[in-house]
Parts: sequence; structure tokens; C-alpha cells
Amino acid sequence: MRLTPPNGTATAPGAPDVAHGTAPEPDAGTGTAVPVAREGARHVADSPRMTAAPGAQAAASAVGAGPGAVLAYATTHVSLPGAVTAPGVSPGRRADAWEGTAEARGAGDSPAAAPLTTVGVPEPAGAAPTAGAVLARCRTLVAPALASAVRSLHPWVADMGAYALGLPRIEDGPARVGAGDHAMPGAGKGVRQALAVLAAEAVGGGAGAGVPAAVAVELVHVFSLVHDDVMDGDDLRRGRPALWRTYGTGPAVLAGDALLTLAVGVLAPAPGAVRRLTAALGDLVHGQADDLLFAGRPWTGPDAVGMAEYEAMAERKTGALLGCALALGARLGGAPEATVEALDRAGRHLGVGFQAADDVLGIWGDPDVTGKPVHGDLRQRKKTLPVLAALATAHGPALAAALEAGRTEEAAELITAAGGRATTLREGRHHLARARALLAAAPLRPGPAAALTRLLEGLEERTV
Repeated sequence: MRLTPPNGTATAPGAPDVAHGTAPEPDAGTGTAVPVAREGARHVADSPRMTAAPGAQAAASAVGAGPGAVLAYATTHVSLPGAVTAPGVSPGRRADAWEGTAEARGAGDSPAAAPLTTVGVPEPAGAAPTAGAVLARCRTLVAPALASAVRSLHPWVADMGAYALGLPRIEDGPARVGAGDHAMPGAGKGVRQALAVLAAEAVGGGAGAGVPAAVAVELVHVFSLVHDDVMDGDDLRRGRPALWRTYGTGPAVLAGDALLTLAVGVLAPAPGAVRRLTAALGDLVHGQADDLLFAGRPWTGPDAVGMAEYEAMAERKTGALLGCALALGARLGGAPEATVEALDRAGRHLGVGFQAADDVLGIWGDPDVTGKPVHGDLRQRKKTLPVLAALATAHGPALAAALEAGRTEEAAELITAAGGRATTLREGRHHLARARALLAAAPLRPGPAAALTRLLEGLEERTV
């Protein structure tokens, strides 16, 4: 399904300092490195088309970092076709870090001296990969660092966090997680973490530079889902009982709080990155508040929810974190602020387009694909974009009466007849076109930029 906002764009607040490069901090409980971001002082050259620029080469899950050391992430649990291998490392062998410190390489605190190598993780080259392949590659890169971060929590809280993220239970021991684990119950597609990794690559920082951003945004995303399920009383999440249904409401709230705290901690050494994340969180909370308040407003009349108001809510609730994922990846990859802001705006448009597609599926989606019943959003009387578009037409009064009476079949027919579905698809296409235009205008490396575009196309067509 091809889907697109108004002509204006929203810009998230930025920070003047640039974070790039990462180094690990060991988890006191396991000795495993937990990814944290590091500040850097170098910008990637702001050229019309960037090549593989130095900088931001460090990544998460490396071990043994001392003061001033900046180590490149190079870790794998599997040998993948086309993998790029570090010098002296055989394909399939786990390599957790470059040997030696930055000082030993004569680089001081600059990460520029170390060539980025991600062991066992194919880098984008040649023909653009499928959207599914893009997501799988990024999940493989991020998963060990994500699992390490969760294992740093209190064991009980970590077990809940692992459940929410679709990771193996903590009591099962260190997780061998990667591309194939998307099939695990409760595991998501990893769209936000992929955006962070691809943005870091696209600005010349290398995939590993985006790992802390990827971990942080994935933790925030799952935190929001955990709390969203509690607020909405939803029993299922990703085809299985929601966390609060499994562990209880109080424990679920605690687990969500822990994931949010962990996300901020991952980025704590990079204040500029933390400020951008907290700005996105502020937007997310604003959007969630609006969404909750929409439920109590009338279907029609002067106090009814309008389409523009709904799209502003969607940009905050969904788009802010998608924009943050791209912006953080670019920032940690060493991009100039103008590029960071452009990618943030692209992600926000993507969020509204994604929400438009989701709203269509919430009424007319295949239950075998969506995991939700047909007309599910209508049964819950949600004020989604197709409904609001139809309510603004001459069919509005009849539709409002059908929704109040719970006549979902009739309501769906009225929405279609009023053009609500077509309007939503058109708005979705518009937003996604704006996202693609912003990416096309940014100074990005061709290979990663193509992977980003392919991912957007997969989301637009709902093939991932």
C-alpha cells in the first residue's frame, strides 16, 4: 500500500555540541559492556555529497575502554554472507573491540585513526537491499548492545524489560540475539534502531557510531508501548499478552520507568544527544496527552477534533521519536547541525505518514497481518484520521450516530463513501514524499541513503 503533512515542517530543538563516537562501560553485574555515547569535537565535512568521512568510529559493546580510549564496535554472533571482517579476525569469530587505545594509535582522543569495521555485519553495497534485509542487518548490529543494557537492570526488572523487548529471559543467560530473533514472540521490527544506524552511516560516521542512539530510541519506544498498554487497557502487544497483563500494572509501570532511565543513561556522556532525546520525549508525552483527551471530545461540532489537530498529535506521538532516531544517529556520526535538523524533520514526516497507514489498517487491515480484528479502531471508538476526515463531510452526522451506536460495519461503509479512506491515504503519501525529499536534499552517502529510501518504501508499502 502506498501512502503522505501539511506543507509546514516541525523542527525539534537541537543542541550546540556534537556527540560522536562511543565507548562502553562495563555492567557491574555481568562484566558485559553497556553502550554509552561519547562527546566528540569533530564535524564531518559539510559537502554536497559526503564520502566515508573519519570520525564517530567508536561503537557500543566493546570492552576494556580506558580513559581516552575510543574503540570501534565489532561484534557478531553469526557469520553472514558479505560480512566485512576486521584485520586478523576470521569470519564468524566474535571480535568485541579494536585492540589498543586511541593514544596507542597516536590519535589522542580522536576516533579518526581507527577504520570502522563491523565484524559479521554486511555493509550496504551494490544494489539496494530489501527493506527486510536492511532491518535484519541493523538488528544484528544493535541486539548485543541492547541485551547488555537490559541485563544491567535489577534482575526482576530486567526480566520484564526483556519480555517487553522480545529478548530471551534474563534467567536464560546471555542472549544470542540477532537478525533471526525478530521471529521471537514480542520482538518488534526495529524500525527506530535501524533509522539511527542508517543515519550514522549516511553521514559518514559508520554503523557502529549509531549503536548507542539505536539502543536509546528502542528503549524509549518500548517504554512508551508498555505505558500505552496500561493507559489504554490493551490486553495484547505484538501477538501476546501485554506486559501489564503478564506481570501486573505496578510492575509494568516500573519496568517502563526503568527502560526510560536506561535510555537516558546510554546517552548520558553526550549531553547534546540527551537534550535532543528529552525534547523528543516531551513531544511524545504532549502527543500522548492529546490522544487521551481526544477520546472525551465530541464527534461533531465546534469542539470536535480536526484533521490538522490530529496530525499535529501524530507528529508528536509517533514522529518525534522517529525524527529523534535519525537525528541522534546523524549527531553521533558527526554530522553538522543542519543535516541533523533535516533528518529530524524527515523522521517527523515519516511518523505522520506511518500513522496514516496505521489508521487505515486499524479499520480495514487483514487480522492475520495486523493481529487486530477488522474495524478494531471503530469498536474502540478511536478518533483516527479516516474517521475525522469523514466526519468533516456531509456524512458526518450519520457517521457519528453509527459510531455512538457501535454499528461498525455501517460506520466503515460511511467512512469509505465520505472519502475518509482516500483522504488518509493521500495525506500519508504527502508526508512520506516530504520525508523522501528531505533525505534526497541532505548531504548523505549514496549507499546508506539508498538503504534509508528502501526502508521508507517498505514501510510505505507495508512489506515490513
